[in-house]
Amino acid sequence: MPQAVALYIGAVVGSGILITPGITARMAGPSALIAWCCMALLILPLALSMGLLSARYPNAGGVSHFVSLAFGPRIGALIGWFFLMSVPIGAPVAALTGAGYLTAALGWSEPIRILIAAALLLISLSINWVGFQLAGKIQVIVVGAIIVVLGVAIIVALPDMRVANFTPFMPHGWFPVGQSAAMLFWCFIGWEAVSHLSEEFENPQKAAVRGVIIAASIVGLLYLLTAIVTIGTQSYLSGADASLAHLIGSRLGWWGAILSGLTAACICTATCIAYIGAASRVAFALSRNGYAARRFSHLSPRFRTPIVGISFLALCFVIILSLYSTGLLKLELLLQLPNSSFILTYLAGCAAGIRLLWKEQLGRWISGISFLFTLIVFPFTGWAILYPLTITIIFWLFTRKGAKRHSKSTP
Repeated sequence: MPQAVALYIGAVVGSGILITPGITARMAGPSALIAWCCMALLILPLALSMGLLSARYPNAGGVSHFVSLAFGPRIGALIGWFFLMSVPIGAPVAALTGAGYLTAALGWSEPIRILIAAALLLISLSINWVGFQLAGKIQVIVVGAIIVVLGVAIIVALPDMRVANFTPFMPHGWFPVGQSAAMLFWCFIGWEAVSHLSEEFENPQKAAVRGVIIAASIVGLLYLLTAIVTIGTQSYLSGADASLAHLIGSRLGWWGAILSGLTAACICTATCIAYIGAASRVAFALSRNGYAARRFSHLSPRFRTPIVGISFLALCFVIILSLYSTGLLKLELLLQLPNSSFILTYLAGCAAGIRLLWKEQLGRWISGISFLFTLIVFPFTGWAILYPLTITIIFWLFTRKGAKRHSKSTP
């Protein structure tokens, strides 16, 4: 149970808590708290929906498997591709965010930031190569440290909070609140990642449902309190993408900045560990069902981990970091692209929950509420919808080619 809770929290409390409180405050002003409250309320039904499905149908395919059971294997495979192709961008975003906090604290340059991000990704890949027995134990330690430091940051920031900082409450109108809610989805994704690991839980019924409830309560409280103190202290004015560092540094000085930088690195490493593990297992499940290249089904002879999926992710990370280092890709762009795919993954997962959990009143209601809230948020992703659209086209071409090859080989 501790490992399950730690994996959930590690997957959800990622780079979002480091950058979105400041960015959303800049976008919507104090009214960003409306978006935070809505998302904090949404988190429990969303998490429970994924938890119940993981308990009932534990499988390495995760959300892709749930959608396959509900709407057919082809649609389920497409959702699997959405998730698989979001992690190659999402994990470098997390690593760059953590590395950015650390370099900001130490006064290091951008090239050092990229090297640290690469090191965090390499650590996460290596841990997944060895297996989730090790990953689960590491996550317990890392997540415990994260909760302690975030709690300290919130407490030390309280004396600097001012009521005047919450006015005017809505300086830019309602639309930025909706935009903030769409961006905040980045903070609350992660429940679907652990669903891909449910096949490896000793007791999926207990770990998936009870672990989700404990983790969702902790995550929702941490996020909301962090957003309140970020706005109440106006730390986002000193740098929206490093507001937590300014929050701690303003009270604890240089040591506080170092502490926030190390915490950010730990937070982002924990996220990368969970998502790399999930994505590599999605690749394995898709390959096992004929919707990805056969080589993705190969396992490590020693550790029985999906080494080809992990190697594929490593190659993608090299490409993304290389493009980022040239200045062709900005962090804001990298954040928006996978976010739209993750929202579509949740929409499909919640729709599958409505169908698969229809006979259970709790499952039916929480899946329906989650689907409705996610559907409201989705239009605010804007042009980023082009990314999952591109994935859909590539998936269609891949499956069409596979169907032609199958028809030629069949007498």
